[in-house]
Amino acid sequence: MAGHKDTFNDRRTAAAAAKRAILEKFKAQPGPDDPAVQERIAAQMALAKAREERQAIRAAERAAEEARLLAEKKSQEAEAARIAAEEAAAVRALAAQQKAARDARYAARKARK
Repeated sequence: MAGHKDTFNDRRTAAAAAKRAILEKFKAQPGPDDPAVQERIAAQMALAKAREERQAIRAAERAAEEARLLAEKKSQEAEAARIAAEEAAAVRALAAQQKAARDARYAARKARK
């Protein structure tokens, strides 16, 4: 039976070496006071500020568009109400004219009797 070529100690030593390599890599990274890190943070902050400004502009544009649409809708409603009022006035005028004609016919009929 062919066993493992690596012994437990070999695996343990390899794992420890891998952990040391990871730790060294982590320690080699620049700290928060490094100028390159500060520059990257400043660039990220500038991008975030620009993004917020664009979002604010888009929100203002959306609000203006909604206000314009609302004003347009109100204008259309006012026009529809004006047209409805004119139609109602025309119907009332026609009804009054028809009533006057009926009354005149009734009065003529009464006068003939």
